[in-house]
Amino acid sequence: MNRLLQSSGLLLVLALPLASTCQAQAMLQQRAVGDVLQSPAMQIAHPQRAVFTALARAGERLVAVGERGLILLSDDNGQHWRQVAVPVSVGLTAVAFADARNGWVTGHSGVVLATRDGGESWSLQLDGERAAHVELEDARRAAQQAPDDEMAVTRLETAERIAGEAADKPFLAVAARDERSVLVVGAYGLALRSDDGGASWHSLMGRIDNPDGLHLYAVARQGESWVLAGEQGYLARSDDGEHFHPLPSPYHGSLFTLATRADGALLIGGLKGNAFVLAAGAQQAEALPTLAPVSFSDAITLGDGRVLLSNQSGGLFTSAVGGLEPAFAAQRKPVAAVVQAADGSLVTAGFTGLSRVAAPTVSASE
Repeated sequence: MNRLLQSSGLLLVLALPLASTCQAQAMLQQRAVGDVLQSPAMQIAHPQRAVFTALARAGERLVAVGERGLILLSDDNGQHWRQVAVPVSVGLTAVAFADARNGWVTGHSGVVLATRDGGESWSLQLDGERAAHVELEDARRAAQQAPDDEMAVTRLETAERIAGEAADKPFLAVAARDERSVLVVGAYGLALRSDDGGASWHSLMGRIDNPDGLHLYAVARQGESWVLAGEQGYLARSDDGEHFHPLPSPYHGSLFTLATRADGALLIGGLKGNAFVLAAGAQQAEALPTLAPVSFSDAITLGDGRVLLSNQSGGLFTSAVGGLEPAFAAQRKPVAAVVQAADGSLVTAGFTGLSRVAAPTVSASE
């Protein structure tokens, strides 16, 4: 079954079969996943022109991640980039740093990579097979503790199916509270958390009220809470990072990106230019006026506390009183991700590579 997903602003068609009736096809899938998990990313000429899906700041350093395991670093605000070694060659989907040294990257095939030196080196912490095993063991424990609980039994059946399929399901978003606490989410409601920097992981799928297994596209911190966003307008919040409860959906289309404003409000960007604001402590998000019917791809908090949202046609918008306003001229090319450099400039990523945008009206982060 093909399902159309958006990850960090790029439309991704993921072939995720439920149960293969063809043994040969299953073997080919397993082999393909194994190849990309065991093959390091290739060093390429002019890597900044490749396809990139996500950007982040690590102190004053910029980090870009993209297709086929590409990770680039810039120490001059995006003017020059250099490629670093990566142990896998899967498509990478998201990146987040807790501080200047500790960061994580998610990707296809259930990949989670970690760095402890600001992105200079990366280690594989999790892959699809191990992620499926974590969920299966957790589901088994839940079913043993409540053998008459229909939801626990259904969850175990789902976990057994996932464990028996090719380990190709992607994580699509990552957020970190600090160098030890990190949360990754993805397709079909996949959600794992680590409280020891990724040395071990536990599943949250039984603690997130998501019975339909909706894809989770974004995760963000709002004060001390964690917020999830996904397909079909799914929104959920947790005060402890373990148990998530859905919020009333503001929209029936997919929600792709989240970022927190200086006043604690969460800006939410979704399909067809639909945007919403969830005030700190509020139980329901409010719609903002639609400026353009183009899906949002990324959202970041700027140094001056505003939120900047990018869309798939290259539009850049900042939060303002009562809604959003255009921040710069359209980039005339799809923007999958955006980040603010230490000098206040912006760097965008997408199908055409990495670009730098002067931003004299946007103040740099402290």
